[in-house]
Amino acid sequence: MKIDTAEFVISNSDVSKCPKETLPEYAFIGRSNVGKSSLINMLTNNKNLAKTSGKPGKTQLINHFKINSNWFLVDLPGYGYAKVSKKTKQTFQKFITEYFEKREQLVCAFVLVDIRLEAQKIDLEFINYLGETQVPFCIIFTKADKISRVKIDQHVAAYRKQLLANNWEEMPDYFVTSSTEGTGRDTLLQYIDDVNQSIFNNSDFV
Repeated sequence: MKIDTAEFVISNSDVSKCPKETLPEYAFIGRSNVGKSSLINMLTNNKNLAKTSGKPGKTQLINHFKINSNWFLVDLPGYGYAKVSKKTKQTFQKFITEYFEKREQLVCAFVLVDIRLEAQKIDLEFINYLGETQVPFCIIFTKADKISRVKIDQHVAAYRKQLLANNWEEMPDYFVTSSTEGTGRDTLLQYIDDVNQSIFNNSDFV
């Protein structure tokens, strides 16, 4: 997939105010220091599209970006470790949960995980939540340029082991990426393009 246009559309904390268009949506979410904004900018080849910051928790709203005029990339607040008040975290949790459980246009959630770290409880809990609520999702391992290929394979295997031990039948689809080196960009965009094509060929979508 070649991305020709990527435009910001709206930010809000109310799922009912999300775009009314029936275009497929792909939501990106992860811990607040996982490199989500950098990944989004790498995918869209626009270093200024999503706001990056050294301060975790920068994204605090549901952000919609229209890509190629035919699908939405949705940037969601990070979960965990953000230096925000307990009340703010509860607000995040409320509209994130509402988005995943009510947004009919959502076709896939991408859960971002820092490949440098061993399987984290907070990531596993969120992955299990998506499984329990039957939200289609994939895992995106980020920051692959920071460790060796051997370590990458070991950490992916650790996630597989943890999920299979928690009654998953198989490892979800996953991608290994590096925003710095552009690793995984073409594979991830091809996946989105393939899903879009199957949707556009199905007139019953939404």
